[in-house]
Amino acid sequence: MTRREITRSDILPTAEYASRRAELRRGVVALKKLRRIDVGPFATFYFENRATMWHQIHEMLYIEKGGEAQIADELAAYNPLVPDGSELVSTVMFEIDDPVRRARVLARLGGVENHAFLSFAGEKIKGRAETDTERTSEEGKASSVQFIHFPFTPTQIAAFRQPATQIIIGFDHPEYGHMAVMPEAVRGALSEDFDAG
Repeated sequence: MTRREITRSDILPTAEYASRRAELRRGVVALKKLRRIDVGPFATFYFENRATMWHQIHEMLYIEKGGEAQIADELAAYNPLVPDGSELVSTVMFEIDDPVRRARVLARLGGVENHAFLSFAGEKIKGRAETDTERTSEEGKASSVQFIHFPFTPTQIAAFRQPATQIIIGFDHPEYGHMAVMPEAVRGALSEDFDAG
């Protein structure tokens, strides 16, 4: 089994990260190109892995400059988004530039975090929202950022890994019923998130 959790020993000193930041960012940008899918007019799925979360932690430490005291909080925040070997994990962003339109759309999308799915080879995997905080307000407004886990069985992993398997990703929310076909290059990259089996 691959080591997944990011620990204190994985964190670079701030000065070292700063000196390598441009190079590290180029690497993660290239990685993320094969880990994103647009679904409908506003939603983008960004599939996370250990490398993307390692980078995110370092960016937070670099930007916020909280030093040693900040590290434990960032590890606690981002480790749950590292896939555990039998799941895919996605940050979903609803990206709408106009603030008035954004507020209006999000007000209709309450509970959208419970309506994401992957469909392939006769299987349908319902997304499970990250439980760190409520992502829909009491008024029914969805957050513009959602964190969604897709848990797989061993049979589903084997089917997903088959080259040229058509994967449909989407939402079955009544106000956002959009789907997209996952590009083969993305399917291949995400297949690496599972433990060897």
